Amino acid sequence: MKINQQTVSWLQVAPLTLVLVVFFGVPMLLVGAVSFFDYQRWHIVPTFILDNYVELFQSGLTLRLYLTAIKYVVIVWAVTLAIGFTVAYFLVFHVRTLTWQIGLFLICTVPFWTSNIIRMISWIPFLGRHGVFNDGLMRLGIIHQPLSFLLFSDFAVIVAYVHLNTLFMIVPIFNSMARIDRGVMEAAYDAGASRWRVISEVVLPLSKTGIALGTIFVITLVMGDFFVVKIMSGGQSATVVSALSTEISSLQYPPAAASAVVLVVIVALMVSAILRLVDVRRELTG
Repeated sequence: MKINQQTVSWLQVAPLTLVLVVFFGVPMLLVGAVSFFDYQRWHIVPTFILDNYVELFQSGLTLRLYLTAIKYVVIVWAVTLAIGFTVAYFLVFHVRTLTWQIGLFLICTVPFWTSNIIRMISWIPFLGRHGVFNDGLMRLGIIHQPLSFLLFSDFAVIVAYVHLNTLFMIVPIFNSMARIDRGVMEAAYDAGASRWRVISEVVLPLSKTGIALGTIFVITLVMGDFFVVKIMSGGQSATVVSALSTEISSLQYPPAAASAVVLVVIVALMVSAILRLVDVRRELTG
């Protein structure tokens, strides 16, 4: 019996669809349902109320937590984009041999062979008041007392986020740049374009798919994290995920579910905006 091409396509995507439905769709539906439940001290009351969302949107503290999370996302995205674009550009256009490209790329990935927690905590003895960095500056006479803002602050949180997430920006940008036809750049140079103009008008537009994918990775990773904020800020800062974790620890599952739903919607809107600006699917298949 001959099977048409459309049926074959559906059969090919069926396993992945089933996995997504079971491990993503069903849990999200359960979280969405629980977000409308009431709760008492130790148990959930299955009813339909909007109190969890009303309290969420009327809370000034919650608004500040969301703004803090978005602040971290914007700053970390800007820094990782600058670093990721620069590193990818160097690897693609300045490292001539494939062997050196692979070797240098592996050097970038070596830190990721260890645990995220270990790599994050390693900043504490480096940035502390009596850490390596402060001690070095004082020995050189650049400062006369330790810099207190380096650790247990927003600065430390951003440094840790950049360290943990930069590779997720480098890889997709590197992949996009590696596909750029060198003839296009040579034609631009022959037409009298400067290096910066070639970068801004040739390399940057042709790397937009990698930038979009890297941006999605960074946004989702930073928005969904609370451990880095908790450790690197010394408890002096928090995001909405931190509050969500506290609610779960207190067995307040319905308000935690409401916070999770709102957070997912915000991240989904961010990703949708990126995908509207860059048609990733068309770029990858083209």
